[in-house]
Amino acid sequence: MAIATSRDSGLAGHVQVLAHRAWNVLRANWILGFTSFGGPPVHFKIFNDKFVQKSKWIDEQLYQELFSIAQALSGPASTKMLYCINLIQDGFLAAVFSFLVWSLPGAIGMFGLSIGVSNINDTLPRPVYALLSGLNAATVGVIALAAVELSHKAITDKLTRIVVFLSATAGMLYNALWYFPLLMFLAGLATLVFDYRWLHRPVAAANRGVIRLQWWKRSHAPSPPQTQATDNNTTLAAAQSQPDDIELNTIAPSAQSNNPRSDLPLTEQDAKTPTSPHMSATTETEPRIVPRELRLSISWQAGTAIIGCFFLSFIIVMVLRSSAVLPASPLLYRLFANMYLAGTIIFGGGPVVVPLLREYVVAEGWVSPRDFLIGLALIQAFPGPNFNFAVFLGSLTAIKFGQSAVVGALIAWVGIFFPGLILVHGTLGIWGAARSRRWVKAVLRGVNAGAVGLIYTAVYRIWNVGYIDEGFQFGRSLGDDPWWVVVTATSFVGGRWFGFNAPVAILLGAVMGLVRYGVVSS
Repeated sequence: MAIATSRDSGLAGHVQVLAHRAWNVLRANWILGFTSFGGPPVHFKIFNDKFVQKSKWIDEQLYQELFSIAQALSGPASTKMLYCINLIQDGFLAAVFSFLVWSLPGAIGMFGLSIGVSNINDTLPRPVYALLSGLNAATVGVIALAAVELSHKAITDKLTRIVVFLSATAGMLYNALWYFPLLMFLAGLATLVFDYRWLHRPVAAANRGVIRLQWWKRSHAPSPPQTQATDNNTTLAAAQSQPDDIELNTIAPSAQSNNPRSDLPLTEQDAKTPTSPHMSATTETEPRIVPRELRLSISWQAGTAIIGCFFLSFIIVMVLRSSAVLPASPLLYRLFANMYLAGTIIFGGGPVVVPLLREYVVAEGWVSPRDFLIGLALIQAFPGPNFNFAVFLGSLTAIKFGQSAVVGALIAWVGIFFPGLILVHGTLGIWGAARSRRWVKAVLRGVNAGAVGLIYTAVYRIWNVGYIDEGFQFGRSLGDDPWWVVVTATSFVGGRWFGFNAPVAILLGAVMGLVRYGVVSS
């Protein structure tokens, strides 16, 4: 009897602990699913304000680490980051619960809109197009502002400034599934090479060779013909030749000194000198000490096993997706496989994945270009993750082929979110063993800068398809009409200097879109 009572009390205590954790997660995360507008760039800023500055669940350095991991892996970037924050704070169940609280409000809203879009005529009323274009224009301003503010933290020296610039411009110039992971890799490699000074010695040796060659040419150059000159001319000539003499005297002793390496721009002492704020003398010799409350209980072996199981599942899904294996595979399975593929191989977060999803649904003939464009405009103005766009597309696909809209939306939702969450969960296990190493910190610096640069790429891509109207199949550039430029500028300036938060800025953009319609139609 006493044993049974003890077990009951232990179970009650366990349930009480779980209920307390669930309440903490709900209290901290419920508002995010309703107010986090603007896509991943804005979400990252919101998470920093909430979990670093206010609640202090994580510190700034851990935030930067999670930001790098979320950007470096495929899948929904801001969703992965929120999942990681709650995983570190309260464990696996809390992380899953936070994901549901974060994603479901927007997912339910996109599902309802898909039902409405499936029942409309071939064309929408003109005010609706103006409203959607205004939402897109304001969203561009909000994302641009978030990119600028994130740049202040990612840029720590001239190198990271260059990385932000080059990754942004490179992302604008080309677009492919493999391209964005390559840019992130190159960004991390650049800071690793720079911080470890792997190229400094070869460059210094080449520079020393050039200096010695110039000195040799000067020392063996033929003397100019002697001419008679007055004392004043002689003085003037001596004054004019003085810089060369000084340079020669500066180089020659260095070359003739007992230390053959004394003329190197890089000395042994230089090699130990930090090259950036992130490579301080302390970090050179001491690993990062992670507070116990910020450590994960996942081992690197468990993390590796999770990632391995995921890739095994990915191979199975892709093999079954092939027409050679299942020539007549069910529509809903093909929908799941396409979303699973998109969630696995597309990097860069919502602003990148949303346009690329066209290949997986419009090219298949499941969703019309017009409906895709409407959904693209709507998701920019919805709170929560942009990957909820898959719910909209899955529902429309199921409706078009006589299937259950709820089932289609659920399959697409699970398919596109599952890969990123599983990958980031496994990666955190490996990260726990590698995070204190100096080279990891060097790579993170570049990955952070490259990720911020790709946010500017997202601004550019949304800008190019944000203007929609009757008859548009793919959207046009917001720059085609000066009014949308004004809307974008208003959104940016309002957030930057007048404290407009994202919902207010986006709502203002919608109102300005309707104002344009009223003026033009009159």
